[in-house]
Amino acid sequence: MNNLIVYSGTIVGTLIVGSFLGYYTRQTIAKKQAGTIESKLNKLISQAKDEAKGTIIEAKEKANQILEEIKDQERDRHKQLTLMEKRLLRKEQNIDERSSKLEEDYSNLKIKIGKVKKIKEELNKLHEQRLKDLEKISELSQEQAKEEIFAIAEKEHQQNLLERLKRLEEDGREELNKKAQKITALAMQRYAASQVSEITSTSVNLPNDDLKGRIIGKEGRNIKTLEKLTGVDVLVDDTPGAIIISGFDPVRRQIAKITLEKLLLDGRIQPARIEETVEKAKEEIEEKIQEAGEAAIYDVGVAGLNPQLIKLLGRLRFRTSYGQNVLLHSVEVAHIAGAIASELKINVDITKKAGILHDIGKAVDHEVQGSHVEIGRKILNKFNVSEEVIQAMQSHHEEYPFETLESIVVQVADAISGARPGARKDTLEAYLKRLEELENVANSFKGVEKSYAIQAGREIRVFVHPDEIDDMGAHKLAKDIADQIHQELKYPGEIKVNVIRETRVIEYAR
Repeated sequence: MNNLIVYSGTIVGTLIVGSFLGYYTRQTIAKKQAGTIESKLNKLISQAKDEAKGTIIEAKEKANQILEEIKDQERDRHKQLTLMEKRLLRKEQNIDERSSKLEEDYSNLKIKIGKVKKIKEELNKLHEQRLKDLEKISELSQEQAKEEIFAIAEKEHQQNLLERLKRLEEDGREELNKKAQKITALAMQRYAASQVSEITSTSVNLPNDDLKGRIIGKEGRNIKTLEKLTGVDVLVDDTPGAIIISGFDPVRRQIAKITLEKLLLDGRIQPARIEETVEKAKEEIEEKIQEAGEAAIYDVGVAGLNPQLIKLLGRLRFRTSYGQNVLLHSVEVAHIAGAIASELKINVDITKKAGILHDIGKAVDHEVQGSHVEIGRKILNKFNVSEEVIQAMQSHHEEYPFETLESIVVQVADAISGARPGARKDTLEAYLKRLEELENVANSFKGVEKSYAIQAGREIRVFVHPDEIDDMGAHKLAKDIADQIHQELKYPGEIKVNVIRETRVIEYAR
C-alpha cells in the first residue's frame, strides 16, 4: 500500500517536472522564433521606408516638371490674350472711326437730299411754267400738243412701227396657234348638223388621201383589225383629207381616233402595230378620264365621292349634248347651284354634289336602257351616295317631283347653264341677228367701205378705203373694232377682226 502511494507520488512528480521542462523549452523556442520574425519585419519596414522615400522624391520631381510645363503654357496663353486684346482694341478703334465717318456721311447725305428736293421742286415749277408758256405761245393744250406730236411720230416712224408689230405677231404665233385650236374645237361643238351625226361620229384628218389605202390594208385587214379592237366603224369614203369614225360609245371613238393619229404619225400601219397602239390609246384614255374626273371634283370643291364614281364622271369629258360638253356643263351647274344655295342659306354641299352628278347617267346611257336620270339614280345608289343628293339631282328634268329646295336649285342651275348664250346651238333667228350686229359695229367706223361676217360669226372681214385709211390706221382700226365688239356684243369664244386695205392703180396706154 505504502509502495503504491510512493509510486504514484513519484509519477506525479515526474509529470510535474516534465511539464515545467516542456513549458520552459517551448518558451525558449518561441522567444527565438519571435526574435527572428521581428528582425524580418524590421528589415521589411526599413526597405519599405527606403522605397517610399524614393517614390516621394520621384513624385516631387514629376510634380515640379508638371508645374514648369503649366507655367510655360500660362505664359503662352497670356501672350496670346495680350495679342488678342491689342487686335480687339485696334478693331474697336477702326469701328469707331468708321461709325463716325458714316454718321458724317449720313448727315452730308441728308443735306444733299434736301438740296436735291429743292432743286426738283424748282425744276417742276420751271417745267410747269414752261408748259404754260408753250400753251400760251402755241395756243394748244398739253393733250392737244401730245396728240400732234404722236401724229407726227406715227407718220415719220410708220414703217418702224409696222415692223415692230409684225415682229410681235411672229413672237406670239405659238399663242395664236393655241387660240386657233380652241376656236376650231368650239366650231366643231357648235356645228349645226343633225343630232345623231353630231354625237355618233368623229372625223380624223389625213395629210393626204394616199394614206387611206394604207389604213384599209391588204384585203382590208388593217381596218378590220382596228374595228375589231375598238368596237367602232371606220368609214373611208371619197371625202378628201379625212375619214369618219362612227360609234355610239364616245370613249371608243376617242380611242380609235387617238390610235389612228398615232399610227399616221408613226407610219407603220399593220395589225400587230395596230393592236399595240390600241392598248396604248386605251391606257391614255383611262388616264385622261381619271384626270378629268378628279379635276372636275377639285374645281367644284366636292369631297367624299367613290373613286369609281369619279372615274365615271370623267367619261363625260367625251360626251356632248346639243353641242355642249357634258362634263363642263356639270361643273358649271355645280358652281351655279352652289352660289344660289349659298344665297338661299340651304345646304351648299348637297347642292354642289347633286349639280356635278346630275348628268352622271349620260356616261353609260348608250350601254344601259332607260333615261339618263333613272340610270343616274341607280349609279348613285350603287355607290352609296346619300339620299339627299339623289333627291336633289333626280328632278332636274321634272321626271320626279321636287321634294327639297336643293332639287329646285339644281333644276334652275341646269336650265341656266343650258340656256346661256353660246352654250348650245343657236336658233336661226339668233344666229342671223348676231351676224347683223357684228357687221353693224364694223360699218359704224369711218373709212370702212364694207364688211362681211363669216365662219358663223367667228370672223369679220372689213374692207376700207385706201385713200382714207393708211397701213398704220388699219392696225388701229382693227383694234378699235375688236374693242367695241367686246364691249357691246355677247358672243362665245373669240371673234377675229380682219381689216383689208387694197390699193389699185390703173393706167391706160394710148
